Amino acid sequence: MYTTKLGSIVSKVVEEASKILVSRETHVMLLLLSMIAEGHVLIEGVPGIAKTLTAKVIAKLTNLSFSRIQCTLDILPADVIGTKIYNQKLGDFEIKLGPIYANIVLVDEINRASPRTQSALLEAMQERQITIEGETIKLPRPFIVIATQNPIEMEGVFPLPEAQLDRFFIKLEMTQLDRDSLIILLKKGDRAINKEFENLKPIINADDIISSSNEIDEVYFDDSILEYIVRIIEYTHKHPATKLGVSPRGALHLFTLSKEFALADNRKYLIPDDIKNAAIYALPHRIFIKPEYIAEGYTGRRVVNDILSKVEVPRP
Repeated sequence: MYTTKLGSIVSKVVEEASKILVSRETHVMLLLLSMIAEGHVLIEGVPGIAKTLTAKVIAKLTNLSFSRIQCTLDILPADVIGTKIYNQKLGDFEIKLGPIYANIVLVDEINRASPRTQSALLEAMQERQITIEGETIKLPRPFIVIATQNPIEMEGVFPLPEAQLDRFFIKLEMTQLDRDSLIILLKKGDRAINKEFENLKPIINADDIISSSNEIDEVYFDDSILEYIVRIIEYTHKHPATKLGVSPRGALHLFTLSKEFALADNRKYLIPDDIKNAAIYALPHRIFIKPEYIAEGYTGRRVVNDILSKVEVPRP
């Protein structure tokens, strides 16, 4: 059977991560695909469902540097990107880098930070560089921000602005474990999970991730696939429930993730199902719902599912 390099990496990491994480195979795969594409991830979910552990497991298996930023109301931009401090020995100012300088940066509860601090992440996420008092510093490669978000109805949160939401490659919704998975987790126990985590060894490295990303450009697609993507994007603007549809950046992210789904399935050509599978993760957070439809229970995901059911699928 033909195997792509990306497909091989994904299957190895998912298999190894499953020894610690329970029922998180899809999340591990999508986080790894985002890392390969150097796209940022927004995770929404309540506390205690292994968001942090999932990110740390991936960092350890890929031998990448990991840092965590715990957002609070009083966190400042300098706490994220760093600052200049005076070194008495040198008699000059030197840069002290913040936790943003890592391969994988977990920004916990991003919507608890003030808008000013949220905006400090924009340059890093988009340009993959930071500026400290006029000095520009490139961030390491690969670089990915994994931001977690409380459900929007909880108190003390600042909803992310449209410009920042659009910079996230995908949005994941991590839910509670089902009964069978919870039983497996309880049988493992805290101590065993912590011990297994400490014993984890890297199975790939940054070079593997960067080289596998080159395969994305090798995926074949027919023009009918591009037209299918365009029809989906156009419908996000015309759907009666939407106030704002998907941007051109969102279309590019959908296209990239679709090609990664094909490679993860060990194919170097796109099929419509790749677009459908990718749309569920790449589009909902970019669709803004009219207030009257929010009251009726509409969400970005519901609109995407509605659009996928109505847009004609290209025939072979």
